[in-house]
Amino acid sequence: MTKTRLEAFSDGVIAILITIMVLELKVPHGASWEALHPALETLATYALSFAVVGIYWVNHHHMLHTVRDVNGKIMWANLHLLFWLSLVAFVTAWVNETGFSNIAVAAYGVDMIMCAISYQILGRVIKKGHTLHPRLSEVLHRNGPKEWASTALYVSSVPLAFVEPAISCVIYVLVPLVWIMPNKEIEKALGES
Repeated sequence: MTKTRLEAFSDGVIAILITIMVLELKVPHGASWEALHPALETLATYALSFAVVGIYWVNHHHMLHTVRDVNGKIMWANLHLLFWLSLVAFVTAWVNETGFSNIAVAAYGVDMIMCAISYQILGRVIKKGHTLHPRLSEVLHRNGPKEWASTALYVSSVPLAFVEPAISCVIYVLVPLVWIMPNKEIEKALGES
């Protein structure tokens, strides 16, 4: 399989995931702020999940710039990541449907943990002998501490969801805020290729 085909497949899956999430948004019945109010929580969780999926898409794009060739291990690691990303729509809908219940908020955290771990696995599989762009690979490798800190925060969010779901939700907002800022070193490394 070519790298281009893997990128196209991944982009298509991620586009479908975002489409599924947006279909969960219900149009308010009325033209007032009061009619919009019940939809605000759903809109907020959609925006958060959109940001999470978008951050993975951007970082996945950068990671695939380092790939020289694609083998079965990379394909399976990529599918593993896409599986957990595909569940973001499900856990987002469950959080909204249950009014931020403990179990649904915890499930959201478990999915975030699995997305983070599967992304790290994909990165390690690619790094083992399939790197085309050593400078970019080095820059991406420096994200390691940020990746592990994010995973640790997600791990802490699961038990906290049973104490106070709002604390877990704050964690779910904080982690993407760390990742949403563009890494200028990545852009510089891409320019060097």
